[in-house]
Amino acid sequence: MQKIVFTSSLTAAIWRENICSQTDVDERCWSDQDFCRKMKLWYALAKTLSEQAAWALAMDRMLNMVSVNAGLVVGPAVAQQNPCSTMSYLKGAAEMFENGVLAVVDVKFLADVHIRAFEDSSTIGRYFCFNQIVHTEEEAVKLVETLSPLLSSQPKYECQGSEAYAERLRTKKLNKLVEGTA
Repeated sequence: MQKIVFTSSLTAAIWRENICSQTDVDERCWSDQDFCRKMKLWYALAKTLSEQAAWALAMDRMLNMVSVNAGLVVGPAVAQQNPCSTMSYLKGAAEMFENGVLAVVDVKFLADVHIRAFEDSSTIGRYFCFNQIVHTEEEAVKLVETLSPLLSSQPKYECQGSEAYAERLRTKKLNKLVEGTA
């Protein structure tokens, strides 16, 4: 076996106390398991535990592993076909938005990243994978509209202002992979 490409989630890296005090959130970060339990972020906890177990197994067996940590996956009918995982990912979405770590990834881009990660012999480690960080109210409203009718029970919302939250997620490794310089 040459390489394992493991699919994980940004939620395995973003949840901890005082995330707003951290300037950058990158591939070195892990979600705090106790914080996830305390806040009942079960999806994030499951993704964190499963990815850590995969890393331990890969190291034990001396296997080359790449983990693709995806943002919320969007695309034609993705949310409607996977409502449980979409809604589980969105638990805590308001906090993710306010802390600059609510990110989305197009399903086709995500598939391409998986292929590139497998085919490029130099890839190793974790790769954050997203197309966009949702950091303005307007972008948040568009995301909710994209997820309709899954979020149809939500009241209509009109943007009150143009407040933008700082983006904290970094994808230097992914950029190199996509540009072909990994």
